[in-house]
Amino acid sequence: MTELDHRHLGRDSLFLMADVRLTGTDVEHRIKVRNLSPGGMMAEGPMKVQRGTQLQVNLRNIGWTDGVVAWIQDSRFGIAFFEDVDAKLVRAPVPVGESMTPRFVKPPMHAPKASSIRKI
Repeated sequence: MTELDHRHLGRDSLFLMADVRLTGTDVEHRIKVRNLSPGGMMAEGPMKVQRGTQLQVNLRNIGWTDGVVAWIQDSRFGIAFFEDVDAKLVRAPVPVGESMTPRFVKPPMHAPKASSIRKI
């Protein structure tokens, strides 16, 4: 097998959204995750990066992961992770529960009645 053949082993095509920020900044960019393996991923988005740029990716169910831009082609670029990630965990559904449910998807809180509010 050639090196190119080995690249595709263990890599799954998928479509997820993730946030990326350049290392040392707080500015986040929304990107599409096109494929993912334990060692890296293909991202697509409008952010401008250069090969060798260090960045962090916020992967679902894992959190912020450090990596470096390995290649660029048009609006797609490859990210090589500094440490392997559990790609199956990233693809798993987001856990649902009281502590995991974001506020914006919870039912609205009921406003107290005007008669029960103490006046100062």
